[in-house]
Amino acid sequence: MKSGNHTEDTTTKRAMNWGTVIFLSIAHLAAVAALFFWSWPAVITAIVLYWVGGSLGIGMGWHRLLTHRGYKVPKLVEYFLVTCGTVSLEGGPIQWVVTHRIHHAHTDREGDPHTPRDGGWWAHIGWILSGINHTEATLARYAPDLIKDRYYRWLNKFYWVPQLLLSLTLLVFGGWAMLLWGVFLRLTLAFHSTWLVNSATHLWGRTRFQTGDDSRNSWWVALLTFGEGWHNNHHAHPTSARHGLRWYEIDLNWLGIRFLQLVGLAHSIKLVRFNRAASDWQLVRDPIRSER
Repeated sequence: MKSGNHTEDTTTKRAMNWGTVIFLSIAHLAAVAALFFWSWPAVITAIVLYWVGGSLGIGMGWHRLLTHRGYKVPKLVEYFLVTCGTVSLEGGPIQWVVTHRIHHAHTDREGDPHTPRDGGWWAHIGWILSGINHTEATLARYAPDLIKDRYYRWLNKFYWVPQLLLSLTLLVFGGWAMLLWGVFLRLTLAFHSTWLVNSATHLWGRTRFQTGDDSRNSWWVALLTFGEGWHNNHHAHPTSARHGLRWYEIDLNWLGIRFLQLVGLAHSIKLVRFNRAASDWQLVRDPIRSER
């Protein structure tokens, strides 16, 4: 029996979310159609929005900031990053954070909503199609810090509004090519990139840390997700704002956070550094600032 069926006693799960199935089917078909509406402005728009939603929004905002509190920024900057995440159309930020916090609490064990131990298809997209929906009790248990925020409660309910406004803007000012590339093809690629973190990085790759789960470091998933593919590093040190620990582990999300620090917008950054004396990786806070 799938552990996704037992994520939480206070989590409801449907056999199939047909609204999601229909939308994803349309998105994939529209993504193929986009290839017949090629234009450089549309391609560039898709690339920029892929970065805005995937890096600024999901990677830096929803994941490393909201879920794990790996660093701090002014509230307006936090709201901006989290709002950017809505154009990835991965649900509301509170629901997203709760799912991810549950994943870390039960990684590859009973209760993990998307472990490949229940099958690669399940981990990649099956759990999405099944439509897990966290109840108020689960939200209160796993995200008490977020449900207190009025803006996040609104955004969790109306997360589709920014994407709808963006879609209408692209259609009006750029036509069908801009809509197909900037929304459907871009979203389809972004969906699968995020889902690969749930599936591929628990199936294939290298292991640096013994974490007691199946997490792996995957360079190609890291490239697709701006650094989220260094998953074994992340599971070993979840609150670290930097996932790529070696110079060759490209982590663009960390570079974005580092930029925010350099311009004075990010602080209290948690990082993992190798302690040569102890021959071990250790979590420290604002090591860059302390070295000045």
